[in-house]
Amino acid sequence: MAAASAPPGDPLREATQRKLLRFSELRGKPVAAGEFWDIVAITAADEKQELAYKQQLSEKLKKKELPLGVQYHVFVDPAGAKIGNGGSTLCALRCLEKLYGDKWNSFTILLIHSGGYSQRLPNASALGKIFTALPFGNPVYQMLELKLAMYIDFPSHMNPGILVTCADDIELYSIGESEFIRFDKPGFTALAHPSSLSVGTTHGVFVLESFNCLGYRDLEYRCCHRFLHKPSIEKMYQFNAVCRPRNVSLQDFARSDNTFLKLDDEFVYTDSLFYMDHKSARKLLDFYEKVGILNCEIDAYGDFLQALGPGATVEYTRNTSHVTEEGSELVDMRQRVFHLLKGTSLNVIVLNNSKFYHIGTIEEYLFHFTSDSSLKTELGLQSIAFSIFPAIPEWSGKTSCIIQSILDSRCSLSPGSVVEYSRLGPDVSVGENCVISGAYVIATAVLPAYSFVCSLSLKMNGHLKYSTMAFGVQDTLKKSVKKLSDIKSLQFFGVCFLSCLDIWNLKVTEELFSGNKTCLSLWNARVFPVCSSLSDSVTASLKMLNAVQSKSAFSLNDCQLLSIEEMLVYKDVEDMITYREQIFLEITLKRKQSDLETS
Repeated sequence: MAAASAPPGDPLREATQRKLLRFSELRGKPVAAGEFWDIVAITAADEKQELAYKQQLSEKLKKKELPLGVQYHVFVDPAGAKIGNGGSTLCALRCLEKLYGDKWNSFTILLIHSGGYSQRLPNASALGKIFTALPFGNPVYQMLELKLAMYIDFPSHMNPGILVTCADDIELYSIGESEFIRFDKPGFTALAHPSSLSVGTTHGVFVLESFNCLGYRDLEYRCCHRFLHKPSIEKMYQFNAVCRPRNVSLQDFARSDNTFLKLDDEFVYTDSLFYMDHKSARKLLDFYEKVGILNCEIDAYGDFLQALGPGATVEYTRNTSHVTEEGSELVDMRQRVFHLLKGTSLNVIVLNNSKFYHIGTIEEYLFHFTSDSSLKTELGLQSIAFSIFPAIPEWSGKTSCIIQSILDSRCSLSPGSVVEYSRLGPDVSVGENCVISGAYVIATAVLPAYSFVCSLSLKMNGHLKYSTMAFGVQDTLKKSVKKLSDIKSLQFFGVCFLSCLDIWNLKVTEELFSGNKTCLSLWNARVFPVCSSLSDSVTASLKMLNAVQSKSAFSLNDCQLLSIEEMLVYKDVEDMITYREQIFLEITLKRKQSDLETS
């Protein structure tokens, strides 16, 4: 079984553990027809990411970590302009058509959006959000396995069509033992979770048709009048999206995004994943074939779902406040999508005993893995997951979290920190609220509190090299300025970036940044040394980090330097997977030896 058994009296945890158990029974075994997905497809932003995903899928299948007899695919976005997850959905439909012709109209398909470079959780940047490790299981689960486990009941109660989800969120739910979630209605069908109004401002919100029922049921099939994308609280009231308590007897009605909803609270129903039947998918594919090349971002939620339901209006197509890059074609393309889908039904499956979690930022990652979060209890997350380390300190309800790593017993690890796929020696001291990923720290080292350290293997001119990104967990890698004279507004480990460059003896020139010279950020700043060994790489980056903290000079002038953006171009996925496998084998061997000694 993937995690510890559930304590009695917690339906959500019990339901979650049942799904994990059922999935663990399918791992490495051929599945029967209709028992599982016909196709599992993952989207990738470019060919480099596509290759990384394919390599990892191949490893998982070889090690029998996934159900067999399923078609696993990676579909890459076309080169050029960013097309958003809506564009990626259209592109995936075209790929399915090319691979299967008309046969895909009889398939149940899971489509997981995992394109993009995870700038808010950079330990997922190199190998992908969908391959983020989770602290439970043997071998440890990654987000892909968790997604497959949580959706284990869906395919056998689904008409042919496509279920669309994102790589960095988790949906947990409990329904009656004799009930099933059915995706069998024409058009689109979405899951809905009770959430506070403040959570609704950052999600999609459903305006449901009236419903004559006195109490709440765990599972309710409803019709949606219209869908609001990241609405203000004022708009929620304006469009009657706000729900008020009925006569209920449920306890602990719902918790969503860590916000507990008391029984007397007003709330809204927010989105997570959605399904579209084959007819709707075909309509979108035919549209894409006519469009040809997309030159703007389309949002699968904001642009597809807002067009649905009898109350949908065209006004949203002109609202670009939630768009990352606004192009000249965006409004026109949105309006074309609206008129294409207008009149299509949006069915909503309300899950009143459900929770939606997002693990897409460093803050969320640290909170759920090290704090006393409800997710930890529900999934059975462990403080030491398939690792070697004798003891975990706890402080104020926080622990550290170690995932597939080997730590010397004399190593000091403070609460609130996560270590994954790493080796730490006896003279290593890790402060609180740190993230350490893929590292090898054998020399004496101090990692300041709130440090982020992630090592990557690189292939440069045919040679194996290493580089380690290091910064503060509260730094904003995406924040950018247009001119060199403005980089003083960037912060590295809470210190003015200009001051850091002075400490490192680096000159402020255009050559300091890779890529777009009008978008200057920590993401594309060439400040991370390239080294011949993994341990030297970590040591060099820790020295630059400690130099900033102590305000003492550490010259990088003679080093070959890369930006995080460039590291991803040069990344050597095969070597990173090999390093993880070496740790896995060593832990397995030591556990066997320990078992022999105690038997």
